Amino acid sequence: MAIIAHPPGEEIQFDWVELPDPPAEWGVGANAHLLVGALAHSGRWRAVLAEAETFPHLVQAIDAILRRLGGTARRWRFDRMATVCHPPTGRILPAFAAVAKYYGVGVDICPPRRGNRKGVVEKVNHSAAQRWWRTVPDGTSIEAGQKGVDKLALQMDSRKRKIDGASTTVATLAEAEPLLELPTRPFPAELEQTRVVSPQGLVSFAGNCYSVPPGLTGAHVTVRIRLGEDDRHVVTTGRAVIAHHRRAPDGAGETIRDAGHVIALERAVLASFSDKAPCRTKVRRPPSAAAQAEAEKLRGRPESDVANRVVIDLSHYAAVADRLRQAPTHEDQECESE
Repeated sequence: MAIIAHPPGEEIQFDWVELPDPPAEWGVGANAHLLVGALAHSGRWRAVLAEAETFPHLVQAIDAILRRLGGTARRWRFDRMATVCHPPTGRILPAFAAVAKYYGVGVDICPPRRGNRKGVVEKVNHSAAQRWWRTVPDGTSIEAGQKGVDKLALQMDSRKRKIDGASTTVATLAEAEPLLELPTRPFPAELEQTRVVSPQGLVSFAGNCYSVPPGLTGAHVTVRIRLGEDDRHVVTTGRAVIAHHRRAPDGAGETIRDAGHVIALERAVLASFSDKAPCRTKVRRPPSAAAQAEAEKLRGRPESDVANRVVIDLSHYAAVADRLRQAPTHEDQECESE
């Protein structure tokens, strides 16, 4: 097997891993989507869960991985992803070429059927699936799942390596890699994700909740963001903007409410109030003539009729209770025997 040399800081390899049967709470369908990025020289890796494998999700995940690694290598390597290149030819798509230019890197595409060209990330994919994904329980949030894969990646930095006969670790090698600095903000790709409005008039996104106007419970809306910006827009299926919010830190568990939405909700609640007399709950409602007639029919049935086992006469319970009270107890029988 040929060993491909990877100079420090030269290459980072990216690959999607499709993980089957994710928790239903994630709402991502039959597979979860994990983008893994591994430094080819040291083997240090980081990974990010995404809702899909579209172009904006890919860009968002790449930026998140690079910031976890503390910089970027000079070249990025991919297999023939349709969001990166034209698969039959391997030619880089103009949209992704703009991303590479933004981060100041070159892009390499693996030749057809040459998976060993990104063997570092392929090995990491197996580790993530076996050591992390198999242990993710039902009921885990996607934010908790991300924390789990981050924890595994940090633990695997302690793996042993031997370079020119000297023992070292992945972490030591990675710290010595000369990575390029990252732009202050991510590449400004526009990301859209569909959500359903909750009964409280809230939309869940990235571990936080954002308010929308009242009257939209159960409606499908789209959260629209531009990576690197602090705004969140919520739009209808007709592309009308119905809410605009500041961004809360991902996974913070915050509820962001617009003051206008709160006022509108209060007005809707007050408008539903009524000045009519309250329902009279303590009203005597004797059995109707029809109910009494039906009861007489049941009482007139023969003893063997199954209905007699359904309509119970409470006097039978009283008679049984009396017999139990009058029967001598075990202690009384012992006293009499003495």
